[in-house]
Amino acid sequence: MKIDIEAFNVLQVLVEEGSFSKASERLHKAQSAVSYQVKKLEQHLGVTLFNRSQYRAELTPEGKVILAEGQRLLQHLANIEHLASRFSEGWEPKLELVIDGALPMEPIMTALKRMSEHNIPTKIQLNMEFLGGVQHRFERDKADLMLVKDYLAGPYFSAHQLPPVTSLLVCSSQHPLAELSNVTLTDLQQHVELTIEDSSPQKLKRDELQFGGDKVFYLSGFIMKKNALLKGLGFGWMPEFLINDELADKTLSIVDFVGGHRFRFTPQLVSTLERPLGRAGRLFTELISEEFTIFNQGQADNIKVSHSAIG
Repeated sequence: MKIDIEAFNVLQVLVEEGSFSKASERLHKAQSAVSYQVKKLEQHLGVTLFNRSQYRAELTPEGKVILAEGQRLLQHLANIEHLASRFSEGWEPKLELVIDGALPMEPIMTALKRMSEHNIPTKIQLNMEFLGGVQHRFERDKADLMLVKDYLAGPYFSAHQLPPVTSLLVCSSQHPLAELSNVTLTDLQQHVELTIEDSSPQKLKRDELQFGGDKVFYLSGFIMKKNALLKGLGFGWMPEFLINDELADKTLSIVDFVGGHRFRFTPQLVSTLERPLGRAGRLFTELISEEFTIFNQGQADNIKVSHSAIG
């Protein structure tokens, strides 16, 4: 009987999810099918892979060794399939993107729309994460590209810089901080700070320029954060493109912090040399660069018009 190669992927998901029920949900399989696949592999190898006396699905020492070898086998097979796809001179069957939710969606969606106009056969999967969760998802799912604010560099990464994005420190116009000038760090720490929760399991990153106060609310995205700001719940950093209208109609105000109320970051479009980009990946890289440039110019023009109106 031949070894079911897919069973090694099932083992990896089981370890990551910690239970057969959660693994079956992620794999879109019945729990009985997942259990059967693992049992069949154990019977074929003559080795007990999981300790079933524990609540969590934990590998036995033998199972850990078997899984490590299985992962290497899966990677070799994936490399063969990847190379075959590239050598065929055709489009890759799938392009998986992981993006940071702090980045503007308009240029991303416009780039994807332009790709669809090429009538390409590539299936595109777009996933959104926050902070360290972007790189975690990129590495875990072996995605093709990540569009990220910041990442831990490595020798196999290839990064392409996009035009910068500006964030502003804001609060509701009804919030006490809106009435203050020369706001100090101590002033800020008296109020609730609103920040974005890192979507990676390790929670290794935090929102840039967090102010270190005791009153912090962690939110799961910028739409929720914007709503909380409008409710007067607290203050926090927001990408400027998301709050232009609220600044114009004065429902949100910039906090006059002595340390500065504005910072810019440079998004990076990152791929890995281990999984070279195919035609779809290269096309997306070209289009997203163009669209971010157009978007940033439009934002700059809007700001000039707004300032002229005020003047």
